[in-house]
Amino acid sequence: MHRRTFIAQDRWQKTVGVIFSIALGAITTGLFAQAATKPERLTLGQAFDAAWSQQPEVASLAMRRDAAQAHQRAAEAWTPEPPALEITGKTDLLGRNLGTREYEIGLTVPLWLPRERGRSQALAEAESRAVGSRTTAAQLRVAAAVREAWWTWQRARVDLAIGQDQLASAQRIALDVGRRLKAGDLAQADQHQADGAVAAAQAAVAQAEAASMVARKALAVLMAMPASDTKLTLAEPYAEPTPDPASMDLSAHGDLQALKDRAAVAQGVAALTATQSRASPELTIATTRDRGLAGEPWQQTVTVGVRIPFGAGPRYDARLAAARAESMELEALMNLESARLSGEREMAIARVEAARLQLVAADRRAQLARESRGFFDKSFRLGEADLPTRLRVETEATEADRQAARARIELAAAVSAWRQALGLLPQ
Repeated sequence: MHRRTFIAQDRWQKTVGVIFSIALGAITTGLFAQAATKPERLTLGQAFDAAWSQQPEVASLAMRRDAAQAHQRAAEAWTPEPPALEITGKTDLLGRNLGTREYEIGLTVPLWLPRERGRSQALAEAESRAVGSRTTAAQLRVAAAVREAWWTWQRARVDLAIGQDQLASAQRIALDVGRRLKAGDLAQADQHQADGAVAAAQAAVAQAEAASMVARKALAVLMAMPASDTKLTLAEPYAEPTPDPASMDLSAHGDLQALKDRAAVAQGVAALTATQSRASPELTIATTRDRGLAGEPWQQTVTVGVRIPFGAGPRYDARLAAARAESMELEALMNLESARLSGEREMAIARVEAARLQLVAADRRAQLARESRGFFDKSFRLGEADLPTRLRVETEATEADRQAARARIELAAAVSAWRQALGLLPQ
Protein backbone atom coordinates (compact mmCIF):
# COMPACT_ATOMS: atom_id res chain seq x y z
CA MET A 1 0.00 0.00 0.00
CA HIS A 2 2.76 2.44 0.96
CA ARG A 3 4.75 1.44 -2.12
CA ARG A 4 1.85 2.30 -4.43
CA THR A 5 1.45 5.66 -2.68
CA PHE A 6 5.14 6.45 -3.19
CA ILE A 7 4.90 5.49 -6.88
CA ALA A 8 1.84 7.71 -7.39
CA GLN A 9 3.54 10.63 -5.67
CA ASP A 10 6.66 10.13 -7.74
CA ARG A 11 4.64 10.13 -10.98
CA TRP A 12 2.77 13.26 -9.86
CA GLN A 13 6.02 15.08 -9.09
CA LYS A 14 7.44 14.15 -12.50
CA THR A 15 4.27 15.33 -14.23
CA VAL A 16 4.33 18.64 -12.38
CA GLY A 17 8.00 19.05 -13.22
CA VAL A 18 7.36 18.49 -16.93
CA ILE A 19 4.46 20.96 -16.95
CA PHE A 20 6.56 23.54 -15.10
CA SER A 21 9.45 23.10 -17.55
CA ILE A 22 7.16 23.55 -20.54
CA ALA A 23 5.57 26.66 -19.02
CA LEU A 24 8.96 28.13 -18.14
CA GLY A 25 10.23 27.45 -21.64
CA ALA A 26 7.21 29.13 -23.19
CA ILE A 27 7.58 32.18 -20.97
CA THR A 28 11.32 32.40 -21.71
CA THR A 29 10.69 32.07 -25.43
CA GLY A 30 8.07 34.80 -25.28
CA LEU A 31 10.43 37.13 -23.43
CA PHE A 32 13.23 36.53 -25.91
CA ALA A 33 10.83 37.11 -28.82
CA GLN A 34 9.60 40.33 -27.23
CA ALA A 35 13.16 41.50 -26.70
CA ALA A 36 13.98 40.68 -30.31
CA THR A 37 10.97 42.50 -31.74
CA LYS A 38 11.18 45.58 -29.48
CA PRO A 39 14.75 46.86 -29.21
CA GLU A 40 15.47 48.94 -26.13
CA ARG A 41 17.70 51.34 -28.06
CA LEU A 42 16.33 53.00 -31.16
CA THR A 43 18.45 54.15 -34.08
CA LEU A 44 17.49 56.27 -37.05
CA GLY A 45 17.87 53.27 -39.34
CA GLN A 46 15.51 51.21 -37.19
CA ALA A 47 12.97 54.03 -37.17
CA PHE A 48 13.12 54.21 -40.97
CA ASP A 49 12.78 50.44 -41.35
CA ALA A 50 9.72 50.44 -39.10
CA ALA A 51 8.13 53.33 -40.99
CA TRP A 52 8.90 51.85 -44.40
CA SER A 53 7.45 48.46 -43.50
CA GLN A 54 4.05 50.12 -43.00
CA GLN A 55 3.96 51.88 -46.37
CA PRO A 56 1.47 50.79 -49.07
CA GLU A 57 4.31 50.54 -51.60
CA VAL A 58 5.70 47.58 -49.65
CA ALA A 59 2.41 45.71 -49.88
CA SER A 60 2.10 46.25 -53.64
CA LEU A 61 5.77 45.81 -54.55
CA ALA A 62 5.57 42.05 -55.18
CA MET A 63 2.47 42.43 -57.35
CA ARG A 64 4.07 45.22 -59.38
CA ARG A 65 7.10 43.06 -60.01
CA ASP A 66 4.88 40.19 -61.08
CA ALA A 67 3.02 42.53 -63.44
CA ALA A 68 6.31 43.74 -64.97
CA GLN A 69 7.51 40.17 -65.48
CA ALA A 70 4.17 39.27 -67.07
CA HIS A 71 4.55 42.18 -69.51
CA GLN A 72 8.01 40.95 -70.42
CA ARG A 73 6.72 37.45 -71.09
CA ALA A 74 3.89 38.86 -73.20
CA ALA A 75 6.32 40.96 -75.24
CA GLU A 76 8.49 37.88 -75.91
CA ALA A 77 5.54 35.81 -77.13
CA TRP A 78 5.21 34.83 -80.82
CA THR A 79 1.89 36.66 -81.19
CA PRO A 80 0.64 39.97 -79.75
CA GLU A 81 -2.60 38.30 -78.62
CA PRO A 82 -3.52 34.65 -78.00
CA PRO A 83 -4.80 32.70 -81.04
CA ALA A 84 -8.54 32.14 -81.38
CA LEU A 85 -10.31 28.90 -82.33
CA GLU A 86 -13.47 29.20 -84.42
CA ILE A 87 -15.93 26.34 -85.03
CA THR A 88 -19.05 26.76 -87.17
CA GLY A 89 -21.72 24.43 -88.50
CA LYS A 90 -24.43 24.85 -91.17
CA THR A 91 -27.46 22.59 -91.70
CA ASP A 92 -30.99 22.62 -93.24
CA LEU A 93 -32.38 20.48 -90.46
CA LEU A 94 -34.92 23.13 -89.48
CA GLY A 95 -35.95 23.82 -93.09
CA ARG A 96 -36.31 21.38 -95.95
CA ASN A 97 -34.06 18.83 -94.26
CA LEU A 98 -32.46 17.59 -97.47
CA GLY A 99 -29.31 16.54 -95.65
CA THR A 100 -27.21 19.63 -96.39
CA ARG A 101 -24.35 19.80 -93.90
CA GLU A 102 -21.26 21.99 -93.54
CA TYR A 103 -18.76 22.03 -90.67
CA GLU A 104 -15.79 24.37 -90.40
CA ILE A 105 -12.99 24.60 -87.85
CA GLY A 106 -10.38 27.36 -88.06
CA LEU A 107 -7.56 28.97 -86.12
CA THR A 108 -7.03 32.74 -86.17
CA VAL A 109 -3.54 33.94 -85.21
CA PRO A 110 -2.84 37.67 -84.61
CA LEU A 111 0.43 38.89 -86.12
CA TRP A 112 2.93 41.45 -84.90
CA LEU A 113 3.15 44.66 -86.88
CA PRO A 114 6.59 45.62 -88.19
CA ARG A 115 8.89 46.58 -85.26
CA GLU A 116 6.01 46.19 -82.80
CA ARG A 117 7.47 43.21 -80.98
CA GLY A 118 10.89 44.80 -80.43
CA ARG A 119 9.39 48.01 -79.11
CA SER A 120 7.04 46.05 -76.85
CA GLN A 121 10.04 44.28 -75.34
CA ALA A 122 11.85 47.59 -74.83
CA LEU A 123 8.78 49.04 -73.12
CA ALA A 124 8.46 45.98 -70.86
CA GLU A 125 12.11 46.31 -69.80
CA ALA A 126 11.62 50.02 -69.07
CA GLU A 127 8.55 49.25 -66.96
CA SER A 128 10.50 46.62 -65.02
CA ARG A 129 13.24 49.15 -64.21
CA ALA A 130 10.63 51.74 -63.25
CA VAL A 131 9.24 49.43 -60.57
CA GLY A 132 12.56 49.41 -58.70
CA SER A 133 13.24 53.12 -59.07
CA ARG A 134 9.71 53.96 -58.00
CA THR A 135 10.27 51.97 -54.81
CA THR A 136 13.54 53.80 -54.15
CA ALA A 137 11.85 57.18 -54.64
CA ALA A 138 9.12 56.15 -52.20
CA GLN A 139 11.79 55.13 -49.69
CA LEU A 140 13.42 58.55 -49.98
CA ARG A 141 10.09 60.27 -49.34
CA VAL A 142 9.60 58.19 -46.20
CA ALA A 143 13.21 58.82 -45.18
CA ALA A 144 12.69 62.58 -45.44
CA ALA A 145 9.66 62.43 -43.14
CA VAL A 146 11.41 60.14 -40.65
CA ARG A 147 14.53 62.31 -40.60
CA GLU A 148 12.51 65.45 -39.94
CA ALA A 149 10.59 63.81 -37.10
CA TRP A 150 13.77 62.23 -35.74
CA TRP A 151 15.77 65.46 -35.45
CA THR A 152 12.76 67.35 -34.10
CA TRP A 153 12.67 64.76 -31.34
CA GLN A 154 16.42 65.14 -30.71
CA ARG A 155 16.11 68.93 -30.40
CA ALA A 156 13.26 68.50 -27.94
CA ARG A 157 15.29 65.99 -25.93
CA VAL A 158 18.22 68.40 -25.71
CA ASP A 159 15.97 71.23 -24.55
CA LEU A 160 14.45 68.94 -21.92
CA ALA A 161 17.84 67.77 -20.64
CA ILE A 162 19.20 71.32 -20.43
CA GLY A 163 16.00 72.49 -18.73
CA GLN A 164 16.28 69.75 -16.13
CA ASP A 165 19.90 70.72 -15.45
CA GLN A 166 18.84 74.36 -15.11
CA LEU A 167 16.10 73.36 -12.67
CA ALA A 168 18.52 71.33 -10.55
CA SER A 169 20.97 74.23 -10.48
CA ALA A 170 18.24 76.72 -9.53
CA GLN A 171 17.09 74.43 -6.74
CA ARG A 172 20.64 74.17 -5.38
CA ILE A 173 20.94 77.95 -5.40
CA ALA A 174 17.57 78.31 -3.65
CA LEU A 175 18.64 75.86 -0.94
CA ASP A 176 21.89 77.75 -0.46
CA VAL A 177 19.97 81.02 -0.25
CA GLY A 178 17.60 79.47 2.32
CA ARG A 179 20.48 78.40 4.53
CA ARG A 180 22.11 81.83 4.33
CA LEU A 181 18.74 83.46 5.01
CA LYS A 182 18.46 81.53 8.26
CA ALA A 183 22.02 82.54 9.11
CA GLY A 184 21.13 86.20 8.50
CA ASP A 185 23.50 86.67 5.56
CA LEU A 186 20.75 87.32 2.97
CA ALA A 187 17.35 89.02 2.96
CA GLN A 188 13.89 87.59 2.31
CA ALA A 189 13.87 89.32 -1.08
CA ASP A 190 16.81 87.17 -2.14
CA GLN A 191 14.84 84.06 -1.18
CA HIS A 192 11.90 85.23 -3.30
CA GLN A 193 14.21 85.89 -6.22
CA ALA A 194 15.77 82.43 -5.93
CA ASP A 195 12.36 80.78 -5.65
CA GLY A 196 11.23 82.71 -8.73
CA ALA A 197 14.17 81.32 -10.66
CA VAL A 198 13.13 77.81 -9.57
CA ALA A 199 9.55 78.41 -10.71
CA ALA A 200 10.74 79.72 -14.07
CA ALA A 201 12.93 76.63 -14.51
CA GLN A 202 10.01 74.37 -13.60
CA ALA A 203 7.83 76.04 -16.23
CA ALA A 204 10.57 75.64 -18.82
CA VAL A 205 10.93 71.94 -17.97
CA ALA A 206 7.17 71.41 -18.25
CA GLN A 207 7.15 73.06 -21.67
CA ALA A 208 10.16 71.02 -22.79
CA GLU A 209 8.54 67.79 -21.57
CA ALA A 210 5.41 68.54 -23.57
CA ALA A 211 7.42 69.34 -26.70
CA SER A 212 9.47 66.14 -26.27
CA MET A 213 6.35 64.04 -25.83
CA VAL A 214 4.73 65.53 -28.94
CA ALA A 215 7.88 64.97 -31.00
CA ARG A 216 8.23 61.41 -29.71
CA LYS A 217 4.62 60.61 -30.55
CA ALA A 218 5.01 62.12 -34.02
CA LEU A 219 7.90 59.75 -34.68
CA ALA A 220 5.92 56.85 -33.23
CA VAL A 221 3.05 57.63 -35.61
CA LEU A 222 5.41 57.36 -38.59
CA MET A 223 6.61 54.01 -37.22
CA ALA A 224 2.97 52.88 -36.81
CA MET A 225 3.48 52.24 -33.11
CA PRO A 226 0.47 52.18 -30.76
CA ALA A 227 -0.26 55.40 -28.90
CA SER A 228 0.44 53.65 -25.59
CA ASP A 229 3.84 52.31 -26.76
CA THR A 230 5.80 55.51 -27.30
CA LYS A 231 8.60 55.04 -24.78
CA LEU A 232 11.40 55.36 -27.30
CA THR A 233 14.96 55.30 -26.05
CA LEU A 234 17.71 56.81 -28.14
CA ALA A 235 20.75 54.74 -29.07
CA GLU A 236 24.15 56.41 -29.00
CA PRO A 237 25.70 57.66 -31.15
CA TYR A 238 22.68 59.11 -32.92
CA ALA A 239 24.49 60.89 -35.77
CA GLU A 240 24.69 59.49 -39.28
CA PRO A 241 28.09 59.01 -40.90
CA THR A 242 29.40 61.77 -43.14
CA PRO A 243 28.79 60.97 -46.83
CA ASP A 244 31.61 59.42 -48.76
CA PRO A 245 33.07 61.74 -51.43
CA ALA A 246 32.63 58.90 -53.91
CA SER A 247 28.84 59.16 -53.47
CA MET A 248 28.61 62.81 -54.56
CA ASP A 249 27.33 61.90 -58.04
CA LEU A 250 23.64 62.78 -58.36
CA SER A 251 23.04 60.67 -61.45
CA ALA A 252 22.18 57.70 -59.20
CA HIS A 253 19.81 59.70 -56.98
CA GLY A 254 16.58 57.79 -56.42
CA ASP A 255 14.26 60.68 -57.33
CA LEU A 256 16.17 61.47 -60.51
CA GLN A 257 16.44 57.81 -61.48
CA ALA A 258 12.69 57.38 -60.98
CA LEU A 259 12.02 60.28 -63.35
CA LYS A 260 14.50 58.85 -65.87
CA ASP A 261 12.75 55.50 -65.80
CA ARG A 262 9.33 57.15 -66.09
CA ALA A 263 10.61 59.13 -69.06
CA ALA A 264 11.96 55.91 -70.60
CA VAL A 265 8.54 54.29 -70.14
CA ALA A 266 6.85 57.29 -71.75
CA GLN A 267 9.28 57.17 -74.66
CA GLY A 268 8.63 53.46 -75.03
CA VAL A 269 4.88 54.06 -75.07
CA ALA A 270 5.28 56.77 -77.70
CA ALA A 271 7.48 54.54 -79.87
CA LEU A 272 5.09 51.60 -79.55
CA THR A 273 2.08 53.81 -80.29
CA ALA A 274 3.80 55.10 -83.42
CA THR A 275 4.17 51.50 -84.57
CA GLN A 276 0.58 50.54 -83.79
CA SER A 277 -0.99 52.64 -86.52
CA ARG A 278 -3.54 49.90 -87.14
CA ALA A 279 -4.93 46.85 -85.42
CA SER A 280 -2.92 43.64 -85.59
CA PRO A 281 -3.26 41.62 -88.82
CA GLU A 282 -4.67 38.13 -88.46
CA LEU A 283 -3.75 34.88 -90.18
CA THR A 284 -6.60 32.39 -90.51
CA ILE A 285 -6.22 28.71 -91.29
CA ALA A 286 -9.44 26.69 -91.53
CA THR A 287 -10.70 23.40 -92.87
CA THR A 288 -14.25 22.75 -94.08
CA ARG A 289 -16.14 19.46 -94.45
CA ASP A 290 -19.50 19.59 -96.25
CA ARG A 291 -22.04 17.76 -98.44
CA GLY A 292 -24.81 19.12 -100.64
CA LEU A 293 -27.55 16.51 -100.03
CA ALA A 294 -28.07 13.41 -98.01
CA GLY A 295 -26.24 10.46 -99.58
CA GLU A 296 -23.66 12.61 -101.41
CA PRO A 297 -20.01 12.13 -100.48
CA TRP A 298 -18.39 14.54 -98.00
CA GLN A 299 -15.98 17.15 -99.43
CA GLN A 300 -12.89 18.45 -97.60
CA THR A 301 -11.46 21.95 -98.25
CA VAL A 302 -8.75 24.09 -96.64
CA THR A 303 -8.89 27.87 -96.30
CA VAL A 304 -5.93 30.21 -95.70
CA GLY A 305 -6.64 33.91 -95.27
CA VAL A 306 -5.07 37.14 -94.02
CA ARG A 307 -7.03 39.97 -92.41
CA ILE A 308 -5.39 43.41 -92.62
CA PRO A 309 -7.25 46.25 -90.84
CA PHE A 310 -7.14 49.80 -92.16
CA GLY A 311 -5.39 52.62 -90.30
CA ALA A 312 -6.83 53.89 -87.03
CA GLY A 313 -7.24 57.50 -88.22
CA PRO A 314 -7.96 60.26 -85.66
CA ARG A 315 -8.00 57.83 -82.73
CA TYR A 316 -4.44 56.83 -83.55
CA ASP A 317 -3.38 60.47 -83.91
CA ALA A 318 -4.85 61.29 -80.48
CA ARG A 319 -3.07 58.38 -78.77
CA LEU A 320 0.24 59.24 -80.41
CA ALA A 321 0.02 62.92 -79.52
CA ALA A 322 -0.84 62.13 -75.89
CA ALA A 323 2.07 59.68 -75.59
CA ARG A 324 4.55 62.16 -77.06
CA ALA A 325 3.27 64.94 -74.79
CA GLU A 326 3.78 62.75 -71.74
CA SER A 327 7.31 61.95 -72.84
CA MET A 328 8.19 65.62 -73.40
CA GLU A 329 6.70 66.64 -70.05
CA LEU A 330 8.72 64.04 -68.15
CA GLU A 331 11.95 65.06 -69.90
CA ALA A 332 11.38 68.70 -68.89
CA LEU A 333 10.53 67.62 -65.35
CA MET A 334 13.70 65.53 -65.22
CA ASN A 335 15.81 68.59 -66.10
CA LEU A 336 14.11 70.63 -63.39
CA GLU A 337 14.59 67.83 -60.84
CA SER A 338 18.27 67.58 -61.70
CA ALA A 339 18.73 71.31 -61.14
CA ARG A 340 16.78 71.13 -57.85
CA LEU A 341 18.81 68.22 -56.51
CA SER A 342 22.06 69.94 -57.45
CA GLY A 343 20.96 73.06 -55.59
CA GLU A 344 19.90 71.06 -52.55
CA ARG A 345 23.26 69.32 -52.47
CA GLU A 346 25.15 72.62 -52.54
CA MET A 347 22.92 74.07 -49.81
CA ALA A 348 23.38 70.94 -47.70
CA ILE A 349 27.16 71.18 -47.96
CA ALA A 350 27.07 74.86 -46.98
CA ARG A 351 24.79 74.02 -44.05
CA VAL A 352 27.19 71.37 -42.79
CA GLU A 353 30.16 73.73 -42.97
CA ALA A 354 28.23 76.46 -41.15
CA ALA A 355 27.08 73.99 -38.49
CA ARG A 356 30.67 72.91 -37.86
CA LEU A 357 31.79 76.50 -37.34
CA GLN A 358 28.83 77.13 -35.04
CA LEU A 359 29.67 74.05 -33.01
CA VAL A 360 33.26 75.21 -32.47
CA ALA A 361 32.08 78.64 -31.33
CA ALA A 362 29.32 77.19 -29.14
CA ASP A 363 31.71 74.76 -27.44
CA ARG A 364 34.12 77.62 -26.75
CA ARG A 365 31.36 79.78 -25.30
CA ALA A 366 30.06 76.89 -23.15
CA GLN A 367 33.54 76.25 -21.76
CA LEU A 368 34.02 79.90 -20.83
CA ALA A 369 30.52 80.08 -19.33
CA ARG A 370 31.14 77.01 -17.18
CA GLU A 371 34.41 78.47 -15.91
CA SER A 372 32.70 81.79 -15.15
CA ARG A 373 29.92 79.96 -13.33
CA GLY A 374 32.51 78.26 -11.15
CA PHE A 375 34.16 81.60 -10.34
CA PHE A 376 30.92 83.37 -9.46
CA ASP A 377 29.59 80.40 -7.52
CA LYS A 378 32.64 80.50 -5.29
CA SER A 379 32.37 84.28 -4.97
CA PHE A 380 28.68 84.03 -4.08
CA ARG A 381 29.38 81.49 -1.36
CA LEU A 382 32.07 83.78 0.07
CA GLY A 383 29.70 86.73 -0.03
CA GLU A 384 31.72 88.61 -2.66
CA ALA A 385 28.96 88.47 -5.33
CA ASP A 386 25.27 89.27 -5.04
CA LEU A 387 22.40 86.94 -5.94
CA PRO A 388 21.26 88.72 -9.14
CA THR A 389 24.76 88.40 -10.57
CA ARG A 390 24.88 84.73 -9.58
CA LEU A 391 21.51 84.05 -11.24
CA ARG A 392 22.53 85.95 -14.37
CA VAL A 393 25.75 83.97 -14.69
CA GLU A 394 23.82 80.73 -14.14
CA THR A 395 21.34 81.68 -16.87
CA GLU A 396 24.16 82.55 -19.27
CA ALA A 397 25.92 79.25 -18.57
CA THR A 398 22.71 77.29 -19.09
CA GLU A 399 22.04 79.09 -22.35
CA ALA A 400 25.61 78.41 -23.49
CA ASP A 401 25.21 74.70 -22.70
CA ARG A 402 21.92 74.65 -24.59
CA GLN A 403 23.49 76.36 -27.58
CA ALA A 404 26.39 73.89 -27.61
CA ALA A 405 24.07 70.88 -27.35
CA ARG A 406 21.78 72.27 -30.05
CA ALA A 407 24.82 72.96 -32.23
CA ARG A 408 25.76 69.28 -32.05
CA ILE A 409 22.21 68.30 -33.00
CA GLU A 410 22.17 70.82 -35.84
CA LEU A 411 25.44 69.46 -37.19
CA ALA A 412 24.10 65.91 -37.08
CA ALA A 413 20.85 67.08 -38.70
CA ALA A 414 22.81 68.93 -41.39
CA VAL A 415 24.79 65.77 -42.19
CA SER A 416 21.52 63.85 -42.32
CA ALA A 417 20.04 66.44 -44.70
CA TRP A 418 23.18 66.17 -46.81
CA ARG A 419 22.70 62.42 -47.07
CA GLN A 420 19.04 62.98 -47.96
CA ALA A 421 20.06 65.39 -50.73
CA LEU A 422 22.41 62.72 -52.09
CA GLY A 423 19.66 60.10 -52.04
CA LEU A 424 21.16 58.00 -49.23
CA LEU A 425 18.83 56.14 -46.90
CA PRO A 426 19.13 56.43 -43.09
CA GLN A 427 21.57 54.22 -41.24
